[in-house]
Amino acid sequence: TYTRAANRKLAERAISRAAVDLVVTGGQSIREYPDDQPFPCRLALGFPWGDARPLHVVYAINEDERIVISLYEPDPALWSPDFTTRIDR
Repeated sequence: TYTRAANRKLAERAISRAAVDLVVTGGQSIREYPDDQPFPCRLALGFPWGDARPLHVVYAINEDERIVISLYEPDPALWSPDFTTRIDR
């Protein structure tokens, strides 16, 4: 399931649902938010277009449903070289 905000970001950033789905189903979980409400969330990293182009997807987990909340290509200036750790500047 995709929130309205996620659908808007798909269109604005020309990112396909197929790319997002690949990250949600097979990406690396790099951060968990177990106390988020109404459902726990997760930040996942994947490379649906190849090794040089990462994608971050934030999604909530409600039993068997995944709810995509946000998605973006991480800025290399703000993330570690492997895109798993945000750099505080």
